[in-house]
Amino acid sequence: MQQASGCAEAVASVASKIESAPARPGIGTFERYLTLWVALCIVAGIGLGHLLPGIFATIAKAEVARVNLVVAVLIWLMIIPMLLKIDFGALGSVRGHWKGVCVTLFINWGVKPFSMAALGTLFIGWLFAPLLPAGEGPSYIAGLILLAAAPCTAMVFVWSNLCEGDPGYTLSQVALNDVLMVFLFAPLVGLLLGVASITVPWDTLLASVLLYIVVPVIAAQLVRRAMLMAGAQAALDRLQARLGPISLVSLLATLVLLFGFQGEAILAQPLVIALLAVPILIQVYLNAGLAYWLSRRFGVAWCVAAPAALIGASNFFELAVAAAISLFGLTSGAALATVVGVLVEVPVMLSVVAIVKKSRGWYERGVTA
Repeated sequence: MQQASGCAEAVASVASKIESAPARPGIGTFERYLTLWVALCIVAGIGLGHLLPGIFATIAKAEVARVNLVVAVLIWLMIIPMLLKIDFGALGSVRGHWKGVCVTLFINWGVKPFSMAALGTLFIGWLFAPLLPAGEGPSYIAGLILLAAAPCTAMVFVWSNLCEGDPGYTLSQVALNDVLMVFLFAPLVGLLLGVASITVPWDTLLASVLLYIVVPVIAAQLVRRAMLMAGAQAALDRLQARLGPISLVSLLATLVLLFGFQGEAILAQPLVIALLAVPILIQVYLNAGLAYWLSRRFGVAWCVAAPAALIGASNFFELAVAAAISLFGLTSGAALATVVGVLVEVPVMLSVVAIVKKSRGWYERGVTA
């Protein structure tokens, strides 16, 4: 009861002090059925790619320095609305949750990318290799590495709300991860791709970081700061609400393009998607469980441990899709592997929410012991 009371007091205190803390709505209908929409995009993309190959070929040629212009616009529309929610001023509250922050940083940057590289090599590079298209294994592994190399920045607010997590911790942790992503994403991806014996196009990787991390972060923060300085918090909230659907529609449009290019390969090897999902599922539960256990071990309050497990396990799949397309192309196995991450994200993370909520009594008995 003491831990539960402490969580309630922490949530109330932080919510009253941080005006920019995200609102606490439940998961929307559109987000709840994201997996269904992705499945429909698979069908639509494959069908359109077969019926209108000329249009997809034209889109594929719209490139400048290996950056597809159509996809770039869609991805900016995906990412910038999410980054508008991030208040880097919340970094000052990190020290108030330092144990939970340390656990999540360790999982996000010290465990998750490496565990995914290991699982990808084990399953895709070895166990499932005879069932996959010849020569595509390294590309699939690269996509899995990109998927795990950056922690989620948007949907975790929803997951944290659903498990009654501390909003101050969630906001400060996401802001800190965004800062670290600017500096760590490229070297971490380069290291792991190199270890997996995959050629690293460093110029394209650095350009992807600039285009899909640095520029969106700066643009979003300039808009956010300008509106807040004008005293327009309500207007910022309305803008975020309007841009939210645009972000998701842009994601789905990008997936239609991806599956339009991937259609023939998928029809020839429909088992590929199921096989790629195996290491993704394992790494989500592995990293969520490890973050949750470490939080309990170090006496972190449950209202911080619950979102810590979710942030530790989730992936910034929008960035992964963008980087895979830039590095390996629209028709690559890497791009397909990142899309599988989108396909499984919602049901898997909802299951993690259910697990941490159901185990709250067990967790708090261990913390107070």
